[in-house]
Amino acid sequence: MPSKAKTGKKLVIVESPAKSKTIAKYLGEGFIVEASIGHIRDLPQPSELPADLKKTSLGKFAVDVENDFKPYYVVSPDKKKKVAELKAQLKDADALYLATDGDREGEAIAWHLLEVLKPKVPVYRMTFGEITKEAIHRAMDNLRDVDAALVDAQETRRILDRLYGYEISPVLWRKVARGLSAGRVQSVVTRMVVDRERERMAFKSASYWDLTGQFGADAGSFKAKLAAVDGNKVATGRDFNDDGELTSRNVAHLNEELATSLAAALQDADFRVRSVDTKPYTRRPAAPFTTSTLQQEAGRKLRFSSKSTMQIAQRLYENGYITYMRTDSSALSDEAVTAARRQASELYGPEYVPQSPRVYTSKAANAQEAHEAIRPAGDSFRTPAQVAKQLSGDEFRLYELIWKRTVASQMGDAKGSTATIRLGAVASDGRDAEFSASGTVITFPGFLAAYEEGKDESRGDDDSDEGRRLPNVAKGDGLTASDIIAVGHETSPPPRYTEASLTAELEKKGIGRPSTYASTISTIQDRGYVRKQGSALVPSWIAFSVVRLLEQHFTDYVDYEFTADMEGDLDKIANGQAAGAAWLKHFYYGEDSDPGLLSIVNNLGEIDAREINSVPIADGITLRVGKFGPYLESSLPTVDPKTGEVVESARANVPEDLAPDELTAAKAVELMETAAPEERVLGADPHTGHTVVAKNGRYGAYVTEIIPEMTEEQLANLPVEYYKNGKPKPPKKPVKAKPRTGSLFKSMTVESVSLDEALQLMSLPRVLGEDAEGNPITVQNGRFGPYLKKGTDSRSIGSEEEIFTITLEQALEIYSQPKQRGARAAVPPLAEFGPDPVSEKNIVVKEGRFGPYITDGITNITVPRSTSLEELTRERAVELLAEKRAKGPVKRTTTRKAPAKKAAAKK
Repeated sequence: MPSKAKTGKKLVIVESPAKSKTIAKYLGEGFIVEASIGHIRDLPQPSELPADLKKTSLGKFAVDVENDFKPYYVVSPDKKKKVAELKAQLKDADALYLATDGDREGEAIAWHLLEVLKPKVPVYRMTFGEITKEAIHRAMDNLRDVDAALVDAQETRRILDRLYGYEISPVLWRKVARGLSAGRVQSVVTRMVVDRERERMAFKSASYWDLTGQFGADAGSFKAKLAAVDGNKVATGRDFNDDGELTSRNVAHLNEELATSLAAALQDADFRVRSVDTKPYTRRPAAPFTTSTLQQEAGRKLRFSSKSTMQIAQRLYENGYITYMRTDSSALSDEAVTAARRQASELYGPEYVPQSPRVYTSKAANAQEAHEAIRPAGDSFRTPAQVAKQLSGDEFRLYELIWKRTVASQMGDAKGSTATIRLGAVASDGRDAEFSASGTVITFPGFLAAYEEGKDESRGDDDSDEGRRLPNVAKGDGLTASDIIAVGHETSPPPRYTEASLTAELEKKGIGRPSTYASTISTIQDRGYVRKQGSALVPSWIAFSVVRLLEQHFTDYVDYEFTADMEGDLDKIANGQAAGAAWLKHFYYGEDSDPGLLSIVNNLGEIDAREINSVPIADGITLRVGKFGPYLESSLPTVDPKTGEVVESARANVPEDLAPDELTAAKAVELMETAAPEERVLGADPHTGHTVVAKNGRYGAYVTEIIPEMTEEQLANLPVEYYKNGKPKPPKKPVKAKPRTGSLFKSMTVESVSLDEALQLMSLPRVLGEDAEGNPITVQNGRFGPYLKKGTDSRSIGSEEEIFTITLEQALEIYSQPKQRGARAAVPPLAEFGPDPVSEKNIVVKEGRFGPYITDGITNITVPRSTSLEELTRERAVELLAEKRAKGPVKRTTTRKAPAKKAAAKK
């Protein structure tokens, strides 16, 4: 067979279309650049396996657990067309270049392409950390083969996550709620958020007092705070533990009485300077961005979610503005160091650049130095001003942040001096009081001229002294005192995690990979385990149940060190120091005294679901996590104040926006005392005999009928079905009749609604009659109020009461009028949040066809179902709009009919 003729074409495959367009500009003629659009194949759902494989050792996970954990891959249905296109392009190519990202995920994509395309031409693995002309040409000079160890590590991780999720999630379905999921990293992250909330719930506040005063000297005045009384340091928040106990010895713990009396006794005291201490101040710049620190800083400074940050960074990378955005390394290439130092010198002056370049290494657990830090792309950096017109608002803000951080990292230290003045006096009651004031003055800003790193909230933060100048005083100088007042304080609980502080803690503990932090934090919110309250992450009660079950029965799998060790093991596989199949065998089957996951799942024993879903809140009051959400239940008999009836087990709903640490014993008692009756029997329907009840549900009050179960006699009288051979089929479980229901009008309550009103509500929709064409017209109540319906034409009516009084003639009159759309009165917004930081236009929440949505007049985003309007904050609204902008406009596909084929001419 003759060999294929040379075409001179070279096929280059990357992951994304944006990346392919940018690379194509630099490769020139002879190169065809195509995008695989991510992974082309993956593990299928076990239910999607061929019938002959479902009963084999592949059947449970689509992974052969009995034969070295060999995975069964399938090309995704939506990628079959793409694979066909790539195969067609490959037929005309002389060489194949796999140019997917250089991390484990990118290596795995390259390997899957190799396995599926089966090329018969030379194959080269091409990697680069930035998409610039210089970087692409350097990559062409440093081609290699696909790294089998990296592929093994990614495949091991994928199979590990499948084993973990498919074995543990069903336990959650049975014992907590259907639809829940467990994940190797997501469950541990959820535990971290729950643990922090537990700390807040157990926290006991302590009060302490101190004094502040204004002191004057010839050179000026300054504010100082009480530091010591009679030689003993004044207690501050750091001197108490989370139980509210004073832990430090030899400290003066002032209460309100002592502090107030001391302030009064110091009003006419003779204050003098006791000491002046001046020390040099030096501050070094922060290292260039890693994936983790970029997410943290963008969250602090730009209010971006981790997910938004990574979406925007992806676009900046693919379009050639920054280097690869998934990296654990804070190191810069020699070219980047030179570019940063040159730019710092040009913009701020040569005195701002140190003599020697700064070298950074990662401090995080399990850090990999395989990549360079995130920085502006190129051997010379473009300033933010040079790219401003090419980028969207959010892209520009993130690029500017990266540029500033990179340039600042190669600049000189900030220098200055910190002065501390100690001053004191003897009070009229004989107590010696010493005050202190500090101030830092920056004499040379150094890197601060370009950039200053943000901070997360922490306990015990004092007011910053930086930038505060103190007057020039000397020991023994007299001072005038004014405004000496007593100030009370309360110790604060540990602050809740934000996305930024949670990301920092995950990196510190070595849990997961920084490249997956954004998706993990997004997942635990989408699953309903965590919600945002402002920027704080608040766990749901269902998260408490999930974490409790996992802690009790899958202890290792939510243990922080165990999870971090797994990451270390996966790193060994990536480095070729271990084999994935052997590691998976140990993880799943265990060894000797070390049980594997399978053994633990098979020997769980009895799990008390009620105990798992219960949290004691107060004496006799327990929080239960039920099918329809959390509620309080009292184990003590109580008397209904309205009916006088003794209720054995009273219940009360828990407001969705009430954070777990806010559900104190006092709050629980209040909710129980003010709870509306959960259910009230109204009587029997005279037509059906069914009992009608009014209930308070999760989504409001409603009425419904109770349909009794069929009796044994009724079941026995059901018709019998037979097989073809004449044998009777087993009796089918009868289909339960759906009870009629109806939401209460706004003017009704569970206590006030009558049986007649309930029967009317359950009779809706009400048929009014037909129009001239025979179309039925009905009236009913809906989410947005009462309305008429004729086919697909709906018309609003005035009030809920009109539902039972409106006539057919009145309805026909309404339909005879043209349907009002834009002409109707403007509906006021549901909420307003002020100007958006990007568009600078007012953010409002409006009611739309598909529910409430947030808009700034340019970008619209539906309010997530998991977020109620009451808990929607300005920060969350800004974040949702930012995420929508980050995704860019929705691409609309147009489907055209293929022209009809002409019939072949008869011969």
